[in-house]
Amino acid sequence: MTTPAAGRRPWGRSIVALQALLIALVVGWVLDVPSKLGIALYTEQFLITVVGLAIALAFLSVPARAPRAGWKRSVPWWDALGAAAGLAICLYIAWRYPVLVNTLTELPTDGIVMSAALVLLVMEATRRTTGMTLVAITLVGVVYAMLGDHLPGVFQSRPVEFRRLLVYLGMDTNALLGAPAHIGITVVIPFILMGQILARCGGSEFFTDLARAWMGRYRGGAAKIAVVGSALFGMISGSAVANVSAVGVVTIPLMKRSGFPPTLAAAVEAVGSTGGQLMPPVMGAAAFLMAEVLQVPYSAVMIAAAIPAVLYYLALFFQVDLEAAKRGIVGEPRERLPRAREVLRAGWYFPIPFGVLLYALLVMNARAEYAALLATAVLIACALAFGFRGHRYTVFEVLRAVVSTGGAVIDLVLICAAAGMFIGILNITGFAFGLTLQLLTITQHNVVLLLVLTALMGVLLGMGLPTVGVYVILATLVAPALVQAGIVPLAAHMFVLYFGIMSMVTPPVALAAFAAANIGGTDPNRTGWTAARIGWSAYIVPFLFVFSPTLLMKGAPLLIAWNGLTAALGIWMGTIGVVGFFLERIGPAARALFVVSGVLLLIPGDSFRGANYADYVGLALGALLLWREIARHRKA
Repeated sequence: MTTPAAGRRPWGRSIVALQALLIALVVGWVLDVPSKLGIALYTEQFLITVVGLAIALAFLSVPARAPRAGWKRSVPWWDALGAAAGLAICLYIAWRYPVLVNTLTELPTDGIVMSAALVLLVMEATRRTTGMTLVAITLVGVVYAMLGDHLPGVFQSRPVEFRRLLVYLGMDTNALLGAPAHIGITVVIPFILMGQILARCGGSEFFTDLARAWMGRYRGGAAKIAVVGSALFGMISGSAVANVSAVGVVTIPLMKRSGFPPTLAAAVEAVGSTGGQLMPPVMGAAAFLMAEVLQVPYSAVMIAAAIPAVLYYLALFFQVDLEAAKRGIVGEPRERLPRAREVLRAGWYFPIPFGVLLYALLVMNARAEYAALLATAVLIACALAFGFRGHRYTVFEVLRAVVSTGGAVIDLVLICAAAGMFIGILNITGFAFGLTLQLLTITQHNVVLLLVLTALMGVLLGMGLPTVGVYVILATLVAPALVQAGIVPLAAHMFVLYFGIMSMVTPPVALAAFAAANIGGTDPNRTGWTAARIGWSAYIVPFLFVFSPTLLMKGAPLLIAWNGLTAALGIWMGTIGVVGFFLERIGPAARALFVVSGVLLLIPGDSFRGANYADYVGLALGALLLWREIARHRKA
């Protein structure tokens, strides 16, 4: 997440002004202020203006190269020129758009020049804020668009004139100004605004203290605080690395002091923070894009994610509980823990905005962005009226939190703009449709093989891309093939999202694990592999809901409950086998049998004919193993 450094004179005030203008434009657009004032605007005029502000902020806030330690960066003249050029070009396009939109097919000179400059500036700003991966993928797409018609066989694309490609990428509603930019700017930013204000007004401290009060006294309490705290804060942030940075600075040292090895402590926090992007009601940015792609309300995606999110955190909770028991790690003394009653008394109103959000989404059927602003307004009113822990927040402090959101969303806006250009290249060349056919041909319509291939692609792309970038690319390239293979669209897109998220803790490049390792002072690679072991069930659950949409809340209520219960039991049995401990250490043969029991229980009863018998066998085997361990423990 990109935030400008404070005190950069003479640009500090300019940066703050641009941030404030960006947020004001988004809030005004969501509240439909232009039409209420009698001003008729194209959506694209609004989007291109916000993109221009993001470009300017990126050039002023982020250096072209990583600065050396201790080096105080000033804004060089070429960065100031790039910021001014980006904003000016976007404002010119916004002003001329009503004319350009009707003449783009004629390839006007000013349209070509402005579009070419805009594409280059977006690429450079994206490289500064998120790295080279997405930029490189988009550039490869441009080269393919130019040369694809000369390639042989299935790789051949439609011929595209270079001037037409430039105008298309910069100004067409299927490219830079397409669905990713529209959803990222109009829908996701209001949720990030809510999260920023909640964190600045003490929400992160409230949820962390609440997790300590609830879980601190149990065995392995420090790790359970990390699990619960990451889940609660993850609902706000929707970013794995941001979650690690906010919660990990408290929980990782706490886990180390209680007896957890540094690598395990960092891995637990990384896995816990990563799951925040799956946690309703506020999920990551990719979830909002999914709703747009599937043409369903965001509430439908939120409901579908509920059981997978619960299973994810149940698996992590079981893991840390058994690891603590195995290592003899007890909870903290009661006198060192905050009391739940006191925590709730100090921040009793923090859950209210979430209740308002859910009511607006599920009962009022309000647009997601409007629901987020409504919840934010309630949060601001409560913070101003009641404060937190004796501190009454002022309007100025709230405004600072609002303005800071403008710096927190720079990377989001640019990622969505660059991802839109990549999608535009796939559309104009016809590559996406051809790849769907090729994937089905290569896998011979074998659904399992296609799913494994998709999972590998998600993890590989996630090595250099944030989750939203992984989802956009795979949703365009691979999800259509999954749907063609007979998978329910919601399950196909949720599968893609799941593995895009899991790339954050999957070696060799696991960004959330690396961030946690930095806080824990341990080896990043070991932390990544430990995180992958801890999150073992997260690599299995997506395959389950593909074959049984009941785990996405689709089906008869009793069947949903039964499959959810057996999946939870399966995760428990499997975790006992992975950790090798129940009431005492378990031998290799018993561990293997626990894993077998867990796998059988994880198979949904309606996934194929006779699958319900797997549940029965898994239950019987698990009960027998548990009885044996209890008897062995009593005898010992």
